[in-house]
Amino acid sequence: MPTTSFENKAFLFLLALVTIAFLWILLPFYGAVFWALVLAVVFAPLQRRLARRLGGKGNLSALLTLIICLLVAILPVIFISSAVVAEGTRLFQRLDSGELDIGTQVTKTVEMLPPYMQQLLERFGVSNLEGLREQISKGAMAGSQYLATKVLAIGQVTFEFVIGFFVMLYLLFFLLRDGQELARDIRTTVPLGETTKRRLQIKFTRVVRATVKGNLVVAAVQGALGGLILWVLDLPSPLLWGVLMAFLSLLPAVGAGIVWAPMALYLLLSGGVWQGVTLTLFGVLVIGLVDNILRPILVGKDTRLPDYLILISTLGGLALLGLNGFVIGPLVAALFVASWNLFGSGKTTVRLPD
Repeated sequence: MPTTSFENKAFLFLLALVTIAFLWILLPFYGAVFWALVLAVVFAPLQRRLARRLGGKGNLSALLTLIICLLVAILPVIFISSAVVAEGTRLFQRLDSGELDIGTQVTKTVEMLPPYMQQLLERFGVSNLEGLREQISKGAMAGSQYLATKVLAIGQVTFEFVIGFFVMLYLLFFLLRDGQELARDIRTTVPLGETTKRRLQIKFTRVVRATVKGNLVVAAVQGALGGLILWVLDLPSPLLWGVLMAFLSLLPAVGAGIVWAPMALYLLLSGGVWQGVTLTLFGVLVIGLVDNILRPILVGKDTRLPDYLILISTLGGLALLGLNGFVIGPLVAALFVASWNLFGSGKTTVRLPD
């Protein structure tokens, strides 16, 4: 390290400059790098167990872990995404052809409501059913056209997706194999006290695993259960609605109920009483309880965030970073809370350069 004050400042400026430049270079593949880091942290315990059983063969254990990760976590997501795109395309075609008229269905549902509920809707200005039908139909068409353009955009960047996918797999292999050495090197260079660095590293790994397991696993289970009950009840597009439930289940308080509750209400009002009752009971007793049962087991008390913080960070991450924000937002919020809790406890020791 340079000894004089000027050389020290110049070196720190150079260090900051090359770091920013390096991050800027990685920016086109930030999603691939991020998911490689997340999957490496989640599957690192499995890789270490395989390495011990294989006698310390790092390359073989990392390759086996990568194959397991590919089969368990990556390929199912790709297959489900492809099926959802196909189902969404069929839904758009039905809306575009007029075979499915959501506005008409909504107005029929409003007409089935009891008089006092219709009066309540009139107070909110929902009295012109024909105008309501036209507005809902236009909104449904606009939404479907927006989704169709997104699907087209996904098709246009297929090559970029393939490149990013293989970059993620390539980086994931080396992170699994050399992750412990890289973590030690990073911990050595961070200008903090040894105890603080160790605590932050433990917090980071716990938060990543808890966020992925607690949020994504619970969301996947709720989405799968929601799609299953819709398929059993012979309702249209169960896979599409199941995936939508999985995404919405990341939002606290309301979650998957945004999807299944209106469906159950429509079934009850349109004469499908047994289907509506079944969907309501299943949504409350099964889908709703999954979060209360699984999340404490997978997340734990020390890393769980307040519901309002999860909601704000999830929506903010989604607005800034797209689908990656569903994970990055709560992850950043959890690390923010953990870092400030550590600072407030008085257990941090910052080691500044001379």
